[in-house]
Amino acid sequence: MALLEIKNATKRFGGLVANKDINLIIDDGDIIGLIGPNGAGKSTMFKSVMGFNRIDEGEIYFNGVPISKMEIYKICQLGIACTFQQAQLFMGMTLEESVLVGAYNRHKAKKEAIEIARKMIEFVGLGGKEQVRINKLNMFERKKAELAATLASEPKLLLLDELFAGLVPTEVELMLVLVRKISRELGITLFIVEHVLRVIMSLCNRIYVLEYGQLIASGSPEEVTSDPKVIKAYLGEDYDVAKDQ
Repeated sequence: MALLEIKNATKRFGGLVANKDINLIIDDGDIIGLIGPNGAGKSTMFKSVMGFNRIDEGEIYFNGVPISKMEIYKICQLGIACTFQQAQLFMGMTLEESVLVGAYNRHKAKKEAIEIARKMIEFVGLGGKEQVRINKLNMFERKKAELAATLASEPKLLLLDELFAGLVPTEVELMLVLVRKISRELGITLFIVEHVLRVIMSLCNRIYVLEYGQLIASGSPEEVTSDPKVIKAYLGEDYDVAKDQ
């Protein structure tokens, strides 16, 4: 059984079809990429998985359970979490308080929740900043803080929506190390929307490509980046696969 299966999913906003007949499978332990031009429907798909959108047709299954009509908090309790393009945090809270919000998803006892929160803060490399307010952290630190909060909810599947956007090259390398660590040490399956192709090429074992809300290709990074449809729609004729490996 697939960890996540999207079957014939269609999402409309009025007359706009944002996603059309999407079929996608993610197995336990995968690192899956979702790419495509701006406006292709990538974030819409993520929001549908998380319950922020309600798909109009089709179904989404998590561990065989249909979730397309499920409340967001119940989807989170099942084991799905996500980060956003812009880190969604409580700016007036301390780092520890923000991460505790995620920890309370699984642990109602304060002592246990604090233990998990501090463990995840240390895991993402922010140990020692527990009492620093979120609005005092820089952008890179805020991204890691949001990761800590999602990890504290103990997900089985983590959706990362442009986690690497806005990072300088040295920060990209550090974030790559952290994402690999999440997969390897925590055993969390990853579903990644990203425009930094070097990230997608080096992390993912399989990539899906969206254009105008429809899947136009899927396969290994090498297969996808050599597909004429993908080159025409997204990569450009001058794309060199070697430079992103």
